[in-house]
Amino acid sequence: MTRDVLIVVYDGVQMLDVAGPLDVFDRAACEADAGYRVRLASVGGRPVATSAGAQLGVSGDLARIRKPPDTLMVAGGWGYATAAGDGALVRHVRRLAAGARRTGSVCTGAFVLAEAGLLDGRRATTHWASCAELAAAYPAVRVEPDAIFVRDDHVVTSAGVTAGIDLTLALLEDDLGPEAARAVAKYLVVFMQRPGGQSQFSTWTRGDPPRGGALRDLVEDIDAHPAGDLSVPALAARLGMSRRHFSRLFSQQVGISPGAYVERARVAAARTLLESTPDSVDTIAGQCGFGTVETMRRAFVRETGVSPAAYRDRFRRG
Repeated sequence: MTRDVLIVVYDGVQMLDVAGPLDVFDRAACEADAGYRVRLASVGGRPVATSAGAQLGVSGDLARIRKPPDTLMVAGGWGYATAAGDGALVRHVRRLAAGARRTGSVCTGAFVLAEAGLLDGRRATTHWASCAELAAAYPAVRVEPDAIFVRDDHVVTSAGVTAGIDLTLALLEDDLGPEAARAVAKYLVVFMQRPGGQSQFSTWTRGDPPRGGALRDLVEDIDAHPAGDLSVPALAARLGMSRRHFSRLFSQQVGISPGAYVERARVAAARTLLESTPDSVDTIAGQCGFGTVETMRRAFVRETGVSPAAYRDRFRRG
């Protein structure tokens, strides 16, 4: 049995968003008796320019494809906003998805599915740097920012770039079983199931600074000196405010509570030290104001989904 897979591409698509799933499906033919016929399609059937500048040939014009594929996937890339604004592309994706057994997206390809209404009322994810944008632009979508991929009935979405490989391995496991998927993962030298979520790969975006001068200075001081006394009473006293008024003002202007902000600032500082220094986890916990290794471990797991030791193993430089 050969399953038909159609990957929708457009100018500005990211090469790895296409190549990752393509190579998983291609290798599956070597590991099982069932294969996949993978085609790339664009509006007008034209070759597309990837975000890296390379031209990517396609084998189909979306308008001419009448029979829905078994699996429809939309790749992501820097051109996602233009793609989501392309009425013809969105209409064809909606039409083909109606008859496909399953529909998915890689990375920011989720914006095209959302524009087509295919994610309304569903859980979904995208690249960590675009989760907030997806949630704001499409409030009917329940965005899960830490997930590597999300399956909601017959619609599947993945986090950024290489997460498309994780997603496709999961689809392969559905079709051919875990042994075939494991064999493909081994051949491609990737995790069968990646440990942790995508929070471990993200960078902390602090957003717009507070409007008030004193509060803005305080936030900058928290970022610069995470090991200080950053309890709510101490912070409120520095601004000459009651604890209640300070907490309310901070939450209004910063967007999160003082305690949550301090924890994120300390985790961000610890991540930098874990990546760039040989200092022990115990030493780093003290340098970043956690007090104990266990306090730091719990905060780290809350913010990144992995322990400090696991994070260092993956991201330590040199």
